[in-house]
Order: sequence, then C-alpha cells, then structure tokens
Amino acid sequence: MKTHRLWDIFCTVIDNHGDLGVCWRLTRQLLAQGHSVRLWVDDASALSWMEPEAHALPNLEVLPWTAASQSEVLSTLQSADVWIEAFGCTLPEAFVAHGVSTRQHQPAWINLEYLSAEDWVPRMHKMPSPVMSGPAKGWTKTFFYPGFTSDTGGLLRETDLLERQQRFDRQAWRKQHAPKLAPDGLLISLFCYEPTALPQLLQQLVGTPHHLLVTPGRPLAAVQQALAHMPGHPSWSALPYTDQNGFDEMLWACDLNLVRGEDSLVRALWAGQPFIWNIYPQDDNAHHDKLEAFLEWMQAPESLRKVHRVWNGMENDELPTLSSNVLADWAACTKTALEQLLTQDDLASQLQSAY
Repeated sequence: MKTHRLWDIFCTVIDNHGDLGVCWRLTRQLLAQGHSVRLWVDDASALSWMEPEAHALPNLEVLPWTAASQSEVLSTLQSADVWIEAFGCTLPEAFVAHGVSTRQHQPAWINLEYLSAEDWVPRMHKMPSPVMSGPAKGWTKTFFYPGFTSDTGGLLRETDLLERQQRFDRQAWRKQHAPKLAPDGLLISLFCYEPTALPQLLQQLVGTPHHLLVTPGRPLAAVQQALAHMPGHPSWSALPYTDQNGFDEMLWACDLNLVRGEDSLVRALWAGQPFIWNIYPQDDNAHHDKLEAFLEWMQAPESLRKVHRVWNGMENDELPTLSSNVLADWAACTKTALEQLLTQDDLASQLQSAY
C-alpha cells in the first residue's frame, strides 16, 4: 500500500444521507490509514450528527462545494494526489482548470460509482474514460465500481470492524434502547423510504411481543402517517439521529434490520443479522433489475426474495410472516454472504493499492 496521499473527495447530496454517508466512511478510513483528505460537499449539515467532531479532526478539511470555484481558495491549495468524484458528480470546471494549470502530471482521477451486483459491473470496473473536452482534455478518469465479488472494488469495511463487534455489549444496548422488549420478542430496526407495504408490516406486528425501533426523518414520518389510519398499534419507539458507529450498533443489536439505500445495506451485511433492503427507487424501475441481481448474488431463499419484492413494490402481495423458521433461513443466508465478503479486499484498501 502506498504511503501518505492527499485525497480530494467531491460529494453532492441528492435527497438523502447516503451519498455523504459513503463519502464520510471512506474519508474516515483514509484518515485512519494516515492519509489527508479534503472533503468538498454541497450540503454538510448531516455531519452535525453523523460526525459531530468532523471539523476538528487532524488531516481533514471539510469545504463547501462552492469554494472549489473560488480563485482565492484555489490559489492556496496544495496539489492532491487523488481526485474522487463520488456517484457521478462533475468536478467544478474552475477546480479542474486550476489543477491542469498548476501541475505537470494529472492526479489519479476516480469516478466512484454506485454499488450494484449486476453482471456488467466487473467489466466496467477500472475502465479508463478519456476526457474529451474542457480544460482537462487529454487526461483520463477511471471508473471504480464497488461490488460484492473479488473482481470489483469491494465494500467499505474498517480494519477494526470485527474487533468492535466482538467488544459490543448487545444486551446492554437492548436494555437501554428497548427496555420494554418482551423476552420472546424480536427487536426490529426500521430505516426506509416510504414502502407501500409499511402499513402491512405494522399491522403484522400488532399484538406481538416484537418491538420496532424507528429511525428519524422519512422513516418516522412514514410510520406516523401509517399509524394514523390503523385502529391498533404495534410496540414501537423513535430513535434520535446518531453517528455512524451508533448506527452500526443499532444493526448489531437488532434481530431484523430494515435498511435502505447503499450505505446501510453494506452495514447490514457486516452486522450479519437478517435484513430487508428498501432499494432507492428510480423512475424507470431500473432498480428492479438491481435488486434481483443482489438477491441472486445472495442466493436468497424464496421467502427472502418474496419479502424484498413486496417491500419494494414489485409485487402486490402479502409480506411473509416473521416466523422463527423464516428468520432462521434469512440469517443463514446473510451469514453465508458475510463469510464470502470477508475473504475479499475492502474498497478503501483497493483504492490505496491502485492509486
């Protein structure tokens, strides 16, 4: 692995926390490996709870996106070794022009793409993309695709993740955050968009010993709206915003995790517990193929495929009942996938080795 590098990571926040969440996890891991990072983001407000001490961390600058177009800022910048444009965001032209005019050689310029299990991902991973116009004409970007197999860029995973999990006191966490959970009840976390099957899940939980932990923002609003139209309510409570380590601990503590987007899917895999993924919806339903590819990679049992299709609106049907046998099948599937992933190099390590 190469020694110290200075990394410029650019992130635009679309409409959720996932883009910044992924960029922040990558930033944390690079800092932990002794690198320096400048994180350029158009909306860093979520860092106030995602990482309250971010602005005080050594070897890190969190900069507003607009500053990358300001000559008084650009004139003071040390040249970075790596540029990362996350999820297809386009670097500000003034930033690129400044880089071209002040250096002899281009940095490693990486287009860090979205996560997918589709079969074309290994073919596209590390594919060069010549810049055909603009101030950097003649330079080359490289596509870098996260993925679930050894011929992709891998997944973000901290070097101390397994050690942290082993030290985690699951029972103490459950007593603190769900003190009224029945001894025979399931603890379920909910981090979702607005799945059409949410009322059905809530109704299934009514009268059971299970307890639902609802994360803030869109999940809480969706639950409150659904409960307003239900005669009976399940046992549930709302959680506050938490930092990324706190989010991980919630996943480790629960018996079933309902997650959404990209970052929390990966964290659910590392947690090793049964989970249901609410994939980010796309207008052309391209997310359906993406979800099916993931379920195929998981070698998911039929009940797990069914619950994902219903939860994501692909099928208008009943959710499978959360029986002990069903959850045991889902847990075994997750464990097999986790064991496979742990044999592969993580994303941050692959980036450092390659660039």
